[in-house]
Amino acid sequence: MAWFKRQSAGIVTTRADQNETPEGYWIKCPECKHIMSRRELEDNLNVCPKCNHHHAMSGLGFFELLFDDGKFDRHDTHLHSANPLEFEDRKDYRTRIEAAEKKTGLNDAVVSATGTVGGHPLSAAAMDFSFIGGSMGSVVGEIITRAIRRAVKEEWALLVISQSGGARMMEGALSLMQMAKTSANLALLAEKGLPYFSLMTHPTTGGVTASYAMLGDFNLAEPGALIGFAGPRVIRETIGRDLPKGFQRAEFLLEKGFVDLIVPRHVLRKTLTGLLDQLFESASEHSGVSPSNGREEVEETANAE
Repeated sequence: MAWFKRQSAGIVTTRADQNETPEGYWIKCPECKHIMSRRELEDNLNVCPKCNHHHAMSGLGFFELLFDDGKFDRHDTHLHSANPLEFEDRKDYRTRIEAAEKKTGLNDAVVSATGTVGGHPLSAAAMDFSFIGGSMGSVVGEIITRAIRRAVKEEWALLVISQSGGARMMEGALSLMQMAKTSANLALLAEKGLPYFSLMTHPTTGGVTASYAMLGDFNLAEPGALIGFAGPRVIRETIGRDLPKGFQRAEFLLEKGFVDLIVPRHVLRKTLTGLLDQLFESASEHSGVSPSNGREEVEETANAE
């Protein structure tokens, strides 16, 4: 009891009195095991200050980082998933959706917005892993499709940020149909000659990888992101062989030509602005990158990080 309770200057205190730190305040990096406060991590764009491990960032967090002055117009917040297949396992699918909406404050696993990046208009969609593992259902496919169509209509560039465990099993074939739906609309964007930037974050897997995530004119990835269709364990058991070191990580895919550029989060906005400057032939006051040397400077900055 002496360990649990002590008296000093007439004041009795207990461990419960002393432990005023809210639950979840301290974060342990899964890579280097460094312990930091949530505030410290958020101030560093959810990147570990010790080992540079990129922790998950919300879709709205990416928008605040990328859009000029953190200002953007959100779209499609009225769309919600139904339960057309009347799917039920341990819980009814509709119950899972309602719980995810309450937990995250989102209407589904992707958010969409329009705004400017370095003065360039941009239509964007960003997935959010906190909503049922960022799984791709009918609403996710519809929101991404609408973001593509806005870019086509307004003749703007498009950005899709992927962060997903793949197709949403509760919607079966309806989920898989979103692969074809989004890919077909991206073909319309390509016909217009408008640029599509695909940013793959950790993890980007399953049907998302097999469709819009890998169809970018510029396939970008965050450092260390897991990118692939089936998971490493499934592949290893299927082929009965050990996989190469770093298999399905962003750096491995860059080496094999599936990814064009690995972009640390701290230089993501500058990288995107530089590429937009090059493509639309207009120097941006915000980036300090001219169209003539944009990509070279962007790559040097990313490599330095």
